Amino acid sequence: MAQKNFSPSLGRDAVAGIQWLLFMFANTVVIPVSVGAAMHLSPVAVSGFMQRSFLFTGLACLLQLLFGHKWPLMEGQSGVWWGVILTVLTGAAEAGQPLLKAGGSLEMGILASGILIMIFGALGLGRFLRKFFTPMAMSVFLILLAVQLISIFFQGMVGLTHAKHIDVRIAALSIALIILVVTLSLRGARLLSNFAILIGIACGWIVYRIAIHPAAALHTAPFASLFTPFAWGKPSFQAGILITALITGLINTTNTVTTIENAQVLFSQKATHRDYVRSFLVTGFNTVIAGLIGLVPYAPYTSSLGFLRSTQIFAKRPFAIGAVLFMLLGLIPVAGSFLATLPVSVGDAVLLVAYLQLFGSALQVIENVTFDHKTIYRIALPTLVGIAIYVTPASAFLSIPSAVRSFVSSGLLVGVAVSVVMENTIKWHRAEVTSA
Repeated sequence: MAQKNFSPSLGRDAVAGIQWLLFMFANTVVIPVSVGAAMHLSPVAVSGFMQRSFLFTGLACLLQLLFGHKWPLMEGQSGVWWGVILTVLTGAAEAGQPLLKAGGSLEMGILASGILIMIFGALGLGRFLRKFFTPMAMSVFLILLAVQLISIFFQGMVGLTHAKHIDVRIAALSIALIILVVTLSLRGARLLSNFAILIGIACGWIVYRIAIHPAAALHTAPFASLFTPFAWGKPSFQAGILITALITGLINTTNTVTTIENAQVLFSQKATHRDYVRSFLVTGFNTVIAGLIGLVPYAPYTSSLGFLRSTQIFAKRPFAIGAVLFMLLGLIPVAGSFLATLPVSVGDAVLLVAYLQLFGSALQVIENVTFDHKTIYRIALPTLVGIAIYVTPASAFLSIPSAVRSFVSSGLLVGVAVSVVMENTIKWHRAEVTSA
């Protein structure tokens, strides 16, 4: 692999490793807090969730580096899975279903999904899936994922996570944080721009504790909770959640293919068929672990490519150092208990800015496509159907059979499914010729 603009000095590697640690932290810290809030977990349980996320995310990164695609690319908790899990939990709450039962069903679905991904990897079917998930389908997926996650972030940043009405103080702080992060990202010096998310979290956290909610008791999770199986609830089987998890897992595999394809250009190195196979096997294994101990499943982070471009540090050792440090952070109980006190509204406000880039990525995918009155259906129909489902109250789907309810109530999954079917059954090039 090319070592670009970087000295092999151990001291520099250590500094660069800390930078990777901060990147991993920024992309992970909000996930346990938001899912824990959706599941109504106790503060101790959220603290344990946080520690597990740090420990096993660092391990997942090392496994990819050593046995997977072998590039310094973060293997993190997937935004696709994150959005779907929150949707399933919201639907379960609306239906009056015990959240621990839904959590146990999600764990079994995640476990089955991980096994399926490993089978696909072993059979070399990863790139085959890419033929079905065309660039247009990926664009629909990115738009709907942005809509879903940013809608969730918006509710949190105005105080609707635990209340029925907007909290003006929380909303005002969130707006100020958005302005701060956007300003640093667009106009700040390179160092400030690179760490705008972390700066926003730190500033927002301090202001929140001083001006809005001063008290925040620390609840330390016992060390054994890091390895306790099925932390989200006892194993439970619900056909609807299982089907939803399997489909989500297949859609999530596009992250692997997309990231590896783009990484080839960045590292000036061609990815082999074996690279794809190993990467799928490792991601599948990480997903199985996530199902066993109660974590949001994993995928290679495409955002790692942007991080690498901004830092120009392409070596493996700094990445490995960052991953090991992240694992050590997860093994320190006081760190997990402290970070679990992060206000959901602060994390959501900062991440709302970060995930706006998803919408930009969707537009980049289709920037060379010309739409007319016929071909506009390729993007408009699946996207607007997905959004329509998303804004429909979860309680409206209670009349749908439980076997398909979790899938049908997910605007992301339905929209992507509609797009995949349309892209693989309609001859769009003929429609373009006819309308020309």
